Amino acid sequence: MRFCALGSGSEGNAWLLESKSSDGRPTRIMIDCGFTLKETVARLALRGLSPADLQGVLVTHEHDDHVGGVFKLARKFGVQIYSTMGTFRASVQAGLVDQKWLDEDKVRVFNPERAWTIGDLHIQPFTVPHDAAEPAQFTVTDGVHRFGIMTDCGRSTPHIIKHLSGCDALVLESNHDGEMLSRSEYPGSLKKRISGDYGHLSNDAAHEILAAVEKASLRYLVAAHLSKNTNHPDRVLNSWSQTLNGYSGEFRFADQANGLDWQTL
Repeated sequence: MRFCALGSGSEGNAWLLESKSSDGRPTRIMIDCGFTLKETVARLALRGLSPADLQGVLVTHEHDDHVGGVFKLARKFGVQIYSTMGTFRASVQAGLVDQKWLDEDKVRVFNPERAWTIGDLHIQPFTVPHDAAEPAQFTVTDGVHRFGIMTDCGRSTPHIIKHLSGCDALVLESNHDGEMLSRSEYPGSLKKRISGDYGHLSNDAAHEILAAVEKASLRYLVAAHLSKNTNHPDRVLNSWSQTLNGYSGEFRFADQANGLDWQTL
């Protein structure tokens, strides 16, 4: 199995997972798509793919930097969409998609705690605290390796720790540095939202999760969804240093402009 990011940040997010299949036909899925259609196609091409190569797009929640390009991609290329009912209804209310897509099976609704399979990939969603209608994050396995992703989450929970433990690859939001956020020019209401229990993970909060999950099999660790205004990779490294000092695997940053190139498990 391998994974990459088309981009990660407040201006757009999209992740790709690809299985290795014995019959030569790998399963490829995208998690979120927050870019314009043109940009999505261009970023896919940089990873050697086209929309026709995708077997589905999983949606974490309805915020524009995650869902903004999802339904446009589906309209143009017929890619299957997977969403919780809460996320789908919020997307309908926002005018992103028509309710009839459910009847036409263009959107398949998943229970945020019930696993399902797409091709060679077994997908386990799990609920997280975030200010969205029915947000979910995922772990995905091909039967050999396990990939976990969590972006857009306000705080740690035992439920999150359980699901993210035992991954071979882990993508973890580290959105903001507390001091930089407090000194930023953001309105007080926005600062409160970002730092709240249903906002985004600070570097220190992300590190608490990282320190708590079981990491014996962890080979790839990726810091994601960094704010360009209230964070910096050096701040992440400083916050995560205690755990990283004892970590022998690969460590990467996923950024907004370039995402993250293919990483193979």
